[in-house]
Amino acid sequence: MGRTYIVEETVGQYLSNINLQGKAFVSGLLIGQCSSQKDYVILATRTPPKEELNENLKHPKAKLDNLDEEWATEHANQVSRMLPGGLLVLGVFIITTLELANDFQNAMRRLIFAVEKSMNRKRLWNFTEEEVSERVTLHICSSTKKIFCRTYDVHDPKSSAKPADWKYQNGLSTSWLSLECAVHINIHIPLSTTSVNYTLEKNTKNGLTRWAKQIENSVYLINGQVKDEDCDLLEGQKKSSRGNTQTTSHCFDVRVLTQLLLNSDHRSTATVQICSGSVNLKGAVKCRAYIHSHKPKVKDAVQAMKRDILNTVADRCEILFEDLLLNEIPEKKDSEKEFHILPHRVFVPIPGSTVMLCDYKFGDESAEEIRDHFIEMLDHMIQIEDLEIAEEINTACVSSSMNSEASLDNTDDEQPKQPIKTTIVLKIQQNIGVIAAFAVTVLAVGISFHYFSD
Repeated sequence: MGRTYIVEETVGQYLSNINLQGKAFVSGLLIGQCSSQKDYVILATRTPPKEELNENLKHPKAKLDNLDEEWATEHANQVSRMLPGGLLVLGVFIITTLELANDFQNAMRRLIFAVEKSMNRKRLWNFTEEEVSERVTLHICSSTKKIFCRTYDVHDPKSSAKPADWKYQNGLSTSWLSLECAVHINIHIPLSTTSVNYTLEKNTKNGLTRWAKQIENSVYLINGQVKDEDCDLLEGQKKSSRGNTQTTSHCFDVRVLTQLLLNSDHRSTATVQICSGSVNLKGAVKCRAYIHSHKPKVKDAVQAMKRDILNTVADRCEILFEDLLLNEIPEKKDSEKEFHILPHRVFVPIPGSTVMLCDYKFGDESAEEIRDHFIEMLDHMIQIEDLEIAEEINTACVSSSMNSEASLDNTDDEQPKQPIKTTIVLKIQQNIGVIAAFAVTVLAVGISFHYFSD
């Protein structure tokens, strides 16, 4: 028996309204949430047009082999940044003419694997063995409106197509549960002279991978309580007169307690590295996650929140480095520091849903630019007044002894004459708070005690 996809009715309306306009096909993404029994699709967005691609698609003998996988996967990467915790790109859709109805399967299979592979490279986390690894491909014939829904196991390169059920439901995400938290971070990433040929982005990701383990091992309080991971998230919630749990617009407050885990049976060896610089990330990030309201488990909610924390920090770093590479940066002296604005989070609601999507805004970007980016990536109209800026504008500090572009993207095999001396301080929010300062102090004392005892 194949998987069942419960689909928001507005997604069906969106797909049926797509006009090929003389093109051979239109492709796009399906966005939603996985669960052990069924998957939920709450949004669909077509791939933005590409001029040279459109010329190929208008050719009368166009085939699905003309599908630009690189363009489609880049769109998927951009959209995945805009998804809060709990939401994923669940699959892809293609709408074709009747003539191409029998040619879609191989193209769809290649595309779904390419999209998943591309997104996995950027993540700081891995899927667990218990999680669903099937992703959906949806093919719609533009003239007959006939639907072909199949899934592939993206963890198995030899996976074959399995039939799946596609069922529409009105108001699917109107009562989803939301989780919110603010996470204070203080991450120091040394840049070793032995890895001078690494890009700054790669060095930073390696450091974030170590930090990600702390986030995975942290204790999560939901509404001030530690709950068993297998219990119902809504356990103890009020019941309505009909015996149903009242979940409409229900928001949970999540607190993250980072632990210093010292195993007495394991003696670590302190090492000294000669570093050419460092990356420092300091501040607080606003995180959100969403989960369906059908018997949600605590472990699913915590997992969604963990991944939002990891995603939003990694995405901000990636966006900042992209911006630094696009804009020419003047050369700095060793001791000179340069301040940059770190992108902060902006949320916007999905119409008719309790779920919100997000984007990242630099200080000099206007609300109109953010709105246009939402429309381009998600193909849905939004209003400027619906934009919710979650965080304040803050700064990042950079100092370098070499040309900044080289320090950001040094891919030459030749070793530079001098080590790159870089110090980057990324500040996401100024007010760290007394609690965070106390936690850092305790952490430092614990590390010192463990180091000297060894």
